Amino acid sequence: MSEAGNLGTESRETGKAGAYRVLARKYRPSNFSELIGQEPMVRTLTNAFATGRIAQAWMLTGVRGVGKTTTARILARALNYKTPTVDRPSVHLSIPGEHCQAIMEGRHVDVIEMDAASHTGIDDIRDIIDRVRYAPVSARYKVYIIDEVHMLSTQAFNGLLKTLEEPPPHVKFIFATTEIRKVPITVLSRCQRFDLRRIDAGALVGHLSSIAAKEGISVDDEALAMIARAAEGSARDSLSILDQAIAHGSGAVSADAVRAMLGLADRARIIDLFEHVMKGDVAAALAEFRAQYDTGADPAAVLTDLAEFNHLVTRLRFVPAAADDASLSEEERRRGAEFAGRLSVRVLSRTWQMLLKGIPEVQSSNRPVSAGEMVLIRLAHAADLPTLDEALKSLEGAGPLPNGAPRANGAPANSGNGGGASAVAQARMSSSNGGAQTMRLVETQPAPVTFSPAPEPVAETPVVPVKSLADIVALADANRDMAFKVLLKRCVRPVRIEPGRLDVTLTDDAPKMLLNDLTSKLRAWTGRNWLVSLSKEEGGQTLAEMETTKRENAFSDAKADPTVAAILARFPGAKIIDVRIPDVPDVEQAEAEVPVEPAADDDEI
Repeated sequence: MSEAGNLGTESRETGKAGAYRVLARKYRPSNFSELIGQEPMVRTLTNAFATGRIAQAWMLTGVRGVGKTTTARILARALNYKTPTVDRPSVHLSIPGEHCQAIMEGRHVDVIEMDAASHTGIDDIRDIIDRVRYAPVSARYKVYIIDEVHMLSTQAFNGLLKTLEEPPPHVKFIFATTEIRKVPITVLSRCQRFDLRRIDAGALVGHLSSIAAKEGISVDDEALAMIARAAEGSARDSLSILDQAIAHGSGAVSADAVRAMLGLADRARIIDLFEHVMKGDVAAALAEFRAQYDTGADPAAVLTDLAEFNHLVTRLRFVPAAADDASLSEEERRRGAEFAGRLSVRVLSRTWQMLLKGIPEVQSSNRPVSAGEMVLIRLAHAADLPTLDEALKSLEGAGPLPNGAPRANGAPANSGNGGGASAVAQARMSSSNGGAQTMRLVETQPAPVTFSPAPEPVAETPVVPVKSLADIVALADANRDMAFKVLLKRCVRPVRIEPGRLDVTLTDDAPKMLLNDLTSKLRAWTGRNWLVSLSKEEGGQTLAEMETTKRENAFSDAKADPTVAAILARFPGAKIIDVRIPDVPDVEQAEAEVPVEPAADDDEI
């Protein structure tokens, strides 16, 4: 080994000679080049040190195990870097300096590390304030590293503000926290903030593979992928799991050993379970679930893996490049892409919602296996239910329901109630149970889109004489006076209307100038003078009240319709939220135009 050997290597050799050191400490980075996944921070610090723009305080934030404390020590080492040839702050730490070893081991007199979780009061901060006035003993800077800084009390934060804003030139502060939102903004504004990112699963797999090679340990690629997934972006957690797996496997790490150690299910079997559920095969899904439980898989972990695979399939549908993730197995890539091409987003999103609701049920149940089976039964049962569109089509005469299910209540294909069937086809319904009853876990073909030719232009016709209040509302609409149209519909009760004369009564909330406005607007819209008077007689309903009554009658008629009743019976919890009836020709006119032949015989109808 050369003289410029890695600082961490010396401590690793020491660890071999003495007591065993866990991998997280043995392979702790000692310079910026060994940090993984934090390239933006390293680039910023490199530029700042090169230009001499060194901050007075830094705030390091991120989830557990991404390297906040380690980065703080490396930063303290960079601030006090000194070798026979270099005597200035530097991020290039390939050659150990005078203070490097002591700083990385946490025993340097000028680098003070404090755990804010156990030193939360104002007295601890006063001690720091009293000591910052003194120059460092041997290093260039006196560095204060305060871990879990969000644990400080409000008084402690306030006491630190003045010193943090104007510290002596020989003092630097480095804070680390996992709860950045609990740190007062007054403190954050005085620090240079670095958000340490979660480490990518692919980078973690490469890091673990290199450490296993240095340790002489044989590790399966699938086992490394499982460890990287379980670590959730934390380097420390991944090394701790690898340490445990090495001990569990007596020096060799296999995928089965990691799976048994973490209580995980086989990813290939999770995919098989997903396929059974999507097909609606309850028996096969329960058998597979029970087999995984018998081999040691935790029921909640099985459902969590099922949700993760559902999420993967959804991602692959929109981002095919997600298959390049190093933490995925070949089976997940291939079969995940197949499911992404076959299942609709609606199916995948509803399956995700049902799993998110079911996982907490399993975790909190005193019988997790039974709870897990009930979740799978709900998922698989949803696969046999038709969608709302399929039910509507089948009830209108498009044939039997999917999977051979008969129509509810024996509803006929065509109810023969005139425009009622069209009204049913346009009725929009919603379910109060999250939509689980209307989910079918197969790809449905979209309805064909038809385009009708544009209507030919119609020649302008003269203005229709005003015969009713509705005609006046139509005039307001034609003249784009929407505000006045609303007032007419809501506030005017018609009493008598004749050419040039209109008698009305008004509602209590009508504007005082409504009659004057109505007179002037009628004159402008019709080209003739109108006499608009307030009658003492009781007027009829306003147009708004008539529309409300008509809507209520439409809802009553829709509920009484046998086809709608069949739909409501088939989908418990469903309700009618709107009824739209297309325009139909006048009934009397239609009857007059259609000739009716007399019956040939009294028995014939």
